[in-house]
Parts: sequence; structure tokens; C-alpha cells
Amino acid sequence: MESANRKPSTELRRGWTTGACATAALKAALEAFWGEGFPSTVQITLPKGETPEFPVAHQNSGPDWAEAGITKDAGDDPDVTHGALVCVRVSTGKDIIFEAGPGVGTITKPGLPIAVGQAAINPVPRQMMTDVVHEVAQKYGCTPDIKISVSIPGGEEIAQKTWNPRLGIKGGLSILGTTGIVRPFSCAAWIASIHRGVDVARADNLMHVAGCTGATSERTVQKLFNLPDHAMLDMGDFAGGLLKYLKKHPIPRLTIGGGIGKMTKLAQGAIDLHSSRSQVDFMALAKVIDAPNVAGANTAVHAYEIAGQTMADWVAETSKLRVRDLLADAQIDVDIVVIDRGGTILAQA
Repeated sequence: MESANRKPSTELRRGWTTGACATAALKAALEAFWGEGFPSTVQITLPKGETPEFPVAHQNSGPDWAEAGITKDAGDDPDVTHGALVCVRVSTGKDIIFEAGPGVGTITKPGLPIAVGQAAINPVPRQMMTDVVHEVAQKYGCTPDIKISVSIPGGEEIAQKTWNPRLGIKGGLSILGTTGIVRPFSCAAWIASIHRGVDVARADNLMHVAGCTGATSERTVQKLFNLPDHAMLDMGDFAGGLLKYLKKHPIPRLTIGGGIGKMTKLAQGAIDLHSSRSQVDFMALAKVIDAPNVAGANTAVHAYEIAGQTMADWVAETSKLRVRDLLADAQIDVDIVVIDRGGTILAQA
């Protein structure tokens, strides 16, 4: 058994998803509702068989309901939901019913793994919670007919820092997780969110979407093409993650926008644009744009100050070729927008 408060032996401490916390809160609430009162800790089984134990941080009950809460611990990951209280209230229902309480969102757009109008509780957490209902019902000889309302105090405000509003998840956060575990600085979590953004855009029959490296390029591209919020895919550094998914799930037109630094790396063949995982090759850049002084540049911005429009145009045109190569035979028209730090467009292709 692994404690939810124990620091693993890895360099960075992992944490627990909102789905795992909701499952633990549900089990604690059911123990009070069907059993002998609230436990001080509760143990659950994650999809891969791990059995973490969670301290119960909140408990309350009435004549026909019980509620328990677990404080989300995201470990060393910079998760905006770290420290949030994930609460589950149970009451008698027909079959197993999931509801969105305060701070938990509701699905309003198609393309997500949960139907429109349903609580934003993803399939794996739903299955984890369903398994817990049957487990506790069998323990106490009860019929597994229960209404499950999941809430997160302050969740609606926290959700504004996430992609939920853009994906059409209104009113709060999602209850997420496929393994129950948050791995620090997980690339997979970001890329999964990019995929969901593509799914929503396709379900809404959008003809034009954009992936940008940061907030400034996103504002510039959105204004330039007058795109709706849900057309803006949160690509960040993960150009490869976006392009690989669009190759299999095409949308007719794609704009890639970014600052000249990250776009130079894309033009030079990088698909992960993070500063720790790819760098500009200034020697190679100097040769292709025929600007020898660029070889000694400190940054891409410095290189642009030396080479001027020649570099910006090369970055835009070559980035477009790289993107087209990565999309292979997918029927997608590609635009490139290269900006400076203030959002001024330096070049387009």
C-alpha cells in the first residue's frame, strides 16, 4: 500500500488526479451513508492496481445524504487544482447517477468523451467510482442505487486558468485522470488536451483552427483571422503533438503562429519547441540565409536584428514546408505567422 502523503523515491513527487480524489471522497461518503460513519482515511484501487490511501479532509451529513472531501495533492506538478477540495455528496438514486455540483463543469460542446449536458466527469473516473459503489454496496448488503454529486469549492474560478471554457466545459473544472496519478510536468497531459481541442473543433465543423506557441502569438493570430476561442488550440511547445493528431484527424485549414525564436526551431526541424529540448542552430541558420554574422548570434531575436526580413521570411516559408511534411497527405491548408515579442507580425507564409 502506498500513502497519498508519502514522497516517492523519484526525484519529483507525483500526485493524484481529481478522478482519484473524487473516487476516494465517494468511498468515504458511502462508508458513512451505508456503513458505520466517516473513516479518517480511505484506500482506493487505481486502474493499474496501486492502492493509495487518502486522508479525509471534509465530512458532513444529513438525514438522507452524506458528503466527504479529499484535498487534491498534485505532488510537484504545477497543477492549478493543487490544494483544491474535491467533494462528493451521495444520496439515494435510481441506478448510479453522476451530477455536477458547484465548481464542476457541464459539457456544452460535442467532441469530448462525455455527452453534451452531462457532468464533466471523464470515463475512467466514472468507472472507478462505479466500481467503488458496487464494492461498498456489496460490503454492506445495499442496492447500488446512488446519486453522486461531485463539487469543488472555487472550481469555477480555477477553471478560468484551464482550457475548459474553450472546450465548452462550463461552470467549473473537469474530473480527470486515466491512471489516477499526476506525473510532474507531464507532456502527455498537455498533448491530451490538444487532442481534445481538435476533437471539439471537428465536432463543431470548424474549417480553420490555429496552434500557437504562446499567449502573444495566440492573440495576434486570433485577431488576424477573427477566429472563435475554440478554434485556438493550445499547442505551446508541442508542435509535434498537434500535427501528428491533425494528420489523422484533419481540419481544412491550420495556422501555426509563434515568436521568431520558437518558429526558427520549427523551421530547422524541431517538433518540441521547449528551450530545454531544442535549440536554434545559428551556424546552419547563417548558411541558409547567407548572413555570416548570424553564426555568432546569442538568440533568435539577436539573429533577426542582424539579418532582418531575410531571416523572418525564411523562417515563415521553411516552417510552412516543415509543417506540410509532418502533415503528409492530410488535406489541410497551412498558414504560418511569425511575430516579435510585442505581437507585431514579422512574416507570413
